[in-house]
Amino acid sequence: MNEERYILFDQYLQGELSVDERSNLEKQLAEDPELASALESFKEMHFQLENKFSHEQEREVFKENLTRISNKYFNKKKTKVVSLKPWYLAVAASVAIMFALFYFDYNHYPNFEDYNHPESAYFTERGVSEETLKKAENDFNGKRYEKAIPLFESILKEDNSPEIKYFYGVSLLQVSKYVKAETIFKELESGNSVYKEKAKWNMALSKLKQGKYKECKEVLQTISQNYEDYDEVEHLLEELE
Repeated sequence: MNEERYILFDQYLQGELSVDERSNLEKQLAEDPELASALESFKEMHFQLENKFSHEQEREVFKENLTRISNKYFNKKKTKVVSLKPWYLAVAASVAIMFALFYFDYNHYPNFEDYNHPESAYFTERGVSEETLKKAENDFNGKRYEKAIPLFESILKEDNSPEIKYFYGVSLLQVSKYVKAETIFKELESGNSVYKEKAKWNMALSKLKQGKYKECKEVLQTISQNYEDYDEVEHLLEELE
């Protein structure tokens, strides 16, 4: 992805585009899944960076480091990048800046993507539209979560099973709809289905994705040691220490 696209995303999220420019970009997003995915990645990167550098002193230190690296690797004529806010600069830069972020990670907090490995869905016929069920399964497994979500919502009207709820919740988490996702996970946590501990793990991942590290740790400590992927729970707890 080039710097111009990052700048466009930044202007879109900040409400700095004209009505026509915004309309044109949203049309492209609707027609180009790859572009839409890139925007979601940009938004997530921004959220993590904004959370990490929320204190003024840290932002200033980060800005100094970033300016030094930017001067080394980029053509100084590209002034549009410099005009962005400190934490947006990192997103607007290229691979060199991403390496900079790696080396200037002050808190060394674990990364959501390192633990984000949604299991595949395999649904059996269950009294609802077989076509809808298959589409939901294919879209989920194909990581087309925005498309899977309305399908799951349709299925849940007829089949309110823990299995469908679980994959619906995971889909919501993948597109950063935290409130809805956590509502689903809480429902599953309060039950006794096989998705109880999985729901807790995904609740922890939701907190991790939002940068709520203390809350993430608290949720992890409630997960049973009998959970099938408890080794990941232990590893994430260690990283949060």
